[in-house]
Amino acid sequence: MYKWRKLVVAVLLMCQIVALGGCTMLSEERVKLNDLGFTVLSEEVIPEELKTIIDEKKAEPFKLTYSDDAYLYIVIGYGQQATGGYSIAVNELYLAEESIYVNTTLLGPEKKEVGNNAPSCPYIVLKTDFIDKPVVFE
Repeated sequence: MYKWRKLVVAVLLMCQIVALGGCTMLSEERVKLNDLGFTVLSEEVIPEELKTIIDEKKAEPFKLTYSDDAYLYIVIGYGQQATGGYSIAVNELYLAEESIYVNTTLLGPEKKEVGNNAPSCPYIVLKTDFIDKPVVFE
């Protein structure tokens, strides 16, 4: 009887080890499907409703998306800066399986630039074809 009990415990233990061996950690690595084409919009062509939202938020850093029937607008604002002369570089805008990823960098004014000492609120509006996926700001 004691041998049978040992055998049953050993078999159950082996089953657990095999079952747990099948469990794996999900990889955090995302697979980039493709780069997305986009247009950087000037203030004159931003939809009026979006322009109003930006004006309300631009004093503080912000990130938002806005869409209409055909396009997705991705907006990144860096809040009020002490001077003008800033620009924003788009490092990446791509589609992954579950989301759209965007990465931008605020580039400071050139040290040689003189004259624009007024505060500014740099932001960028990216227009791309509408895709019904969440946007991840990196």
